[in-house]
Amino acid sequence: MMPPLAIALWLANIVLDTAGHLIFKSVAAGDDDLKIRRWKRMLSSPRLWAGGICFGLEFVIWFALLSLIPLSLAMLIGSINIVVVMLAGRVVFRETLDGVRIAAMCLITIGVALAGGAG
Repeated sequence: MMPPLAIALWLANIVLDTAGHLIFKSVAAGDDDLKIRRWKRMLSSPRLWAGGICFGLEFVIWFALLSLIPLSLAMLIGSINIVVVMLAGRVVFRETLDGVRIAAMCLITIGVALAGGAG
């Protein structure tokens, strides 16, 4: 079983990773074309920098987590970020989750539960 601090850091990592991905997606989504105007809009968006801050904080949290648990366990439980980001994309952006993606999410979740319990 992981120590309580490791669990808290893991959850913070999930939240920051998910927030960063959702923020970047919201910045990248737009009706304008992919020319210079779009890039100027994206680079001047405060949300872009908020997403960057999320990823920067996630990086620090990841280092803290690695100081508490083995890398092999951290990588396994870190896979849950994929599932959380996919679910958040479904909720926030109404993205489609087909049967294959749902099956993959279930398998990842089972693997994380097994790895987290064995650590």
